Parts: sequence; C-alpha cells; structure tokens
Amino acid sequence: MASSPLCLLLFFFSLFFGHGFVPLEASHKVFLHLQNQSPSSLKTHQPYRTGYHFQPPKNWMNGPMIYKGLYHFFYQYNPKGAVWGNIVWAHSTSTDLVNWTPHKHAISPSQPADINGCWSGSTTILPDGKPVILYTGIDPQNNQVQNMAVPKNLSDPFLLEWTKLPQNPLMEPTSTNNINASSFRDPTTAWKGADGRWRTIVGSKVNRKGIAILYRSKDFIHWTKAQHPLHSAKKTGMWECPDFYPVAINGLNGVDTSSIGKNLKYVLKLSLDDTKHDYYTVGSYNRVKDSYVPDKGSVDNDSGLRYDYGKFYASKTFFDDAKKRRILWGWINESSSVEHDIEKGWSGVQAIPRNVLLDKSGKQLLQWPIKEIEKLRANAVHVSSRQLKGGSMVEVTGVTASQADVEVSFKISDFKKAEALDPSWSNPQLLCSQKGASVKGGLGPFGLKVLASKGMEEYTAVFFRVFKGQTKYEVLMCSDQSRSSLDNDNDKTTYGAFLDVDPVHEKLSLRSLIDHSIVESFGGGGKVCITARVYPTLAIDGEAHLYGFNKGTESVEITTLSAWSMKKAKIN
Repeated sequence: MASSPLCLLLFFFSLFFGHGFVPLEASHKVFLHLQNQSPSSLKTHQPYRTGYHFQPPKNWMNGPMIYKGLYHFFYQYNPKGAVWGNIVWAHSTSTDLVNWTPHKHAISPSQPADINGCWSGSTTILPDGKPVILYTGIDPQNNQVQNMAVPKNLSDPFLLEWTKLPQNPLMEPTSTNNINASSFRDPTTAWKGADGRWRTIVGSKVNRKGIAILYRSKDFIHWTKAQHPLHSAKKTGMWECPDFYPVAINGLNGVDTSSIGKNLKYVLKLSLDDTKHDYYTVGSYNRVKDSYVPDKGSVDNDSGLRYDYGKFYASKTFFDDAKKRRILWGWINESSSVEHDIEKGWSGVQAIPRNVLLDKSGKQLLQWPIKEIEKLRANAVHVSSRQLKGGSMVEVTGVTASQADVEVSFKISDFKKAEALDPSWSNPQLLCSQKGASVKGGLGPFGLKVLASKGMEEYTAVFFRVFKGQTKYEVLMCSDQSRSSLDNDNDKTTYGAFLDVDPVHEKLSLRSLIDHSIVESFGGGGKVCITARVYPTLAIDGEAHLYGFNKGTESVEITTLSAWSMKKAKIN
C-alpha cells in the first residue's frame, strides 16, 4: 500500500494549494484589481525563466502521487493572471520527475462545498490502489471545509477526470466542535492504524495556538473529530499544509505513511502562516493515544529546524513506492515586485524534488536533489587539490554559468585564525547579514559566487564561515543576495543557518543548483538547504559567471570541484 500527499501545489499526489479568499485569514495576498491582468503576450526575452525547474508557461502558480508508473503533479494556477486569484487545480504528469506533460485542469469550484474556492489538500492511495484526494473547499458562507474527490476512470493512468463526492463536505466546523471556520485547512495524507481506522490531520489555530486537528474514519467517507489534536503548540499561529510521516532509523529507503515498526521516528512539518517558512520536528508517535511528541531538543516553534532557510513554503512529501523513497517538493515564491511579475507574465516556481532521509544522528533530516536531475548534466568540468589563498578568487569556466549544477568540497588545515563565536550570536540569518560575503574573516567567508557579472557588480554568494565555539568549531552557512542585482526593487534578504558538521574531521561540502533566477544550495550533504530567488540585470544568460572564492585571511583547499552545464528540461 502506498500513499502520497498533496498540499495542493503538489500532487505526487501531493498538491500544495495555496490559500486566499478575501474575507478569510489566509496566507496569500489578494490583488483583486490584478487577478485578471496579464500581458497580451509573454516577453520574448525571459532571462529569469528557469530551464529545469517546474513552472507553467505563464501566469501564477505555487505550489505530487505516483499511479500506474506516472508521477502526477497538481498545482494552484491562475489561468488569467500572474498574481493569486481565479485558482484552478492544474495538472501535469511525468515519468521521471524532470520532464513534464501538461493536461487539462483537474479540479475547479463546482459544488456548494467548494463554490468559493478549492484550496490545499493531500492524496492517499488506498489498499486497493485507488487514489483519493482530500482537499479544503470554501463554502457559500466562506467557511473552510474538507472535501473528497476520486478518479472517474481508474484504468486511465493519466487520471484526467475527477469526481467530487456528493456527501461533501466530509469535515466541517460546527457549533459543537468549536473549530475556527476561517482557520481549518489542508488535510494531510491519511494513514491507517492497527485498528483498521484511517487518520488524517487538518491545520488550524485557536488564538495564537497552532493545532493539528485529528480525524478518524473506518470507510474514508465518514470522519469523526478526535477529542484531542495530534499535536499543538502555543504562540505559533496558524499551521498550514501540515505533513506527518515516518522515517526509518539508520535506513536508506523511504517509508510508507501507514508503516508500523520499531525502527521508525516521525516527522511533523508545519508551514507557519505567520513567518511563511516550513518548520519540522522529529519525534515519536504514540499509536494508542494518537499523539505526537517531539524529541527532546527538537524545538517546537519558529526557532526550530527548517526544511529550507530561504524561499521555500507550502511543501509536501509523498512516498514513491516504485523507488522506495520519500520525496519532498516545495514552492519557491518570487522576490520581485507584483508589477514585475505581471510584466514578465508569470510568478512562482517549484523547487527540484528532494529525497528525504533521517540523518544518522536521529535529530534532523537530510535532503538531496533526486538522482534523475543528473540526466540533465553536460559539459563536465573537474578541479581538484586547488589552494584558495586568503583574498583570492578563481573562475570556473567551461560551463553555462546561468544554468548549472556545482558540487565542491573544502578542507581546512589550520584553525588558529578562526574567529571566536560570541554567545550572543544565536541568530544565524542576522549573523550572515552582518558578516556577508564582502566582510573579511579568519576562516571564511569561502564558497561560491554564482550568477556573477564580469566586473563583480552583481553576484550571489553561497559560503561558509568557521568560528571557534566554547567546546567545538561552529560552521555558519550563508546565502548572500545583497549584491545579486543592481535593481533594488527586489527582496535581497540574506539567509543563513548553522551547519552541524565537524570541520576538523570532515570536509565542508556544498552543492548549488543554478537556474537563471534560482539558486538552490545544499550544505553538509543536505543538512542545511537554502534557496534564493535573484534577478540580476548584468549577470544573465551568457554574461553570467561562476567563481570559487575565499575572503578569509587563512587559506582553504578545494579538494574537489565538479560543475556541469544543465540541459533544458521539457516542462509544459
């Protein structure tokens, strides 16, 4: 039995749907006067349009399941404009998660239970192989309710037609359950307990207390609210797109959502509406009490672990039963203005799907781009045993720097010049902002400068700094967008996180996927991920350059560097 999610932008059977009906407390900004505004034709020159990240031909999206050998991706789409509004569930399929074929729209408002909007949801594949979708609808009173849709023709691997249940809604706020009708959305992939009953959770809040409301069902149609939530946390606000799934301890394979066993831990991911970031904890699931408890040290608020410390939201995982892996997709929103989005004619991109595993420490996840993306690699360039002296920079030539995949490892031999880590420096993003790529240090900054102009007027820097802590050396990973563009009408926030790697005994590894206006970076084998949206004015197409750099005073060694031009994927 396999299951997959769908926070409606995803539908691997994982749809990650955004939300945003005007009167409700929702995460998307609504521009009523711009919802139907789109350029008469797309700009001929599109320097920021991606070559191998999923996005529709035009207009607004944000952001899967595998069925009969095909991956399915349903996503929020505005067919009339480049901002949120007029949302339908668009649909594409793929055999490899890289190249995608579009199909007609799958779901749109049509019955009372969703007449004012079809929002996020998830899919579950039942034991007989039948996929079902649970999704949030907006009813005539603008209440958020939970609905169900099923394929019209199970013999169709493309699942082109969907039928909504006449019993909808299946879960709704009432005067007896006291559910907040404006904060009740995004049912997750269901799982089956040892008692034969199905469970699902729906995100909600009471005042500032975030809640994962638990429902149970014997037949997947009649659902009963449990007396207690699966989990809750004070002062966290609305929990959007919750995702709850098991991960194997010391295993290299993903695990089905309904798996039962001793060698499992559980992950609860929450998209916090207040901060627009995706946070997760690792913990245990008591199947008797139907309750989740984070492990000691797994922080249950917005200072905890994130999937990604940059632009990444409304994410969803699904279990790929064909390859026994759990795949994560997330939405990368824009950093440009609404006016620029309308001018270029599109908005929003999906991150490259990531394979998710539990780190050997058992305390955090590892994320790594799916293997299939490597089929786009071409024109390999390799460098080894190259010293980077303090203040030096070396260009990586022979690849298309605006559309590339780069992997590099660094080795430090002398730690004497490591800067002391002030105990008050507890906010890594703030620290990265204060100590950016242009600020000289002892050990670092060193790393990559990508989407760089020839004269270095523009560049995005992804780098490490090493500090001497009280008991060990601490590694800071940053993505500095402050000089990414000469156009200041963009969000150029710098991102950062501390990386749990011992630089004395381990090499510092970095991988960056560069795609015109996206830089997805993975540090320490996927312990820290940072995604940036950038819009250079000079470093575009053939004018973009790629460099390794060291702004620190101490030399570092590039032990290995491999870079590839990336071919264009076939997307919609």
